[in-house]
Amino acid sequence: MEFSNPILIWACLGAFLMLAEIIIPGGIVILLGGACLVVAGALAVGLVDGIVQALTLWFIASIVLLLGFRQVTQKLVGGDAHVANTDEELELYNQIALVKQAIGPAQKQGRIEFQGTEWSALGDGSEIAAGTRVRIICRDNIAFVVEPYEGAEYTK
Repeated sequence: MEFSNPILIWACLGAFLMLAEIIIPGGIVILLGGACLVVAGALAVGLVDGIVQALTLWFIASIVLLLGFRQVTQKLVGGDAHVANTDEELELYNQIALVKQAIGPAQKQGRIEFQGTEWSALGDGSEIAAGTRVRIICRDNIAFVVEPYEGAEYTK
């Protein structure tokens, strides 16, 4: 058995790449291996002769397989698709916090406890005493803008 046989080299490379899909999932490596098998077949039939033609066929076959079958392999292989809220400020609206240091009057900043951390806070212009529950309206730079909250019990 001769290892300098280009048909054998392309076939082994194709098999190796297709098996590598187990370690490197994503559906691309298996298609590149399939392109190697196409080249090995073309060499065996005699359609391609020489390294330049073999590489050219491999590039063309790779592109055709990737464009034609990428969607199919993505469905078979799957993947992690997680769509999360990209605007984290939306999660802050209407959340309840506890005033740790009095806020106001006017534009005087105070401190609130929210999600286990203390934050700077601005009020609605009135004075909000420490210990008061507040509702987060929005964020102004790094400070939360809050208003007094008259609702259910505060929970951390």
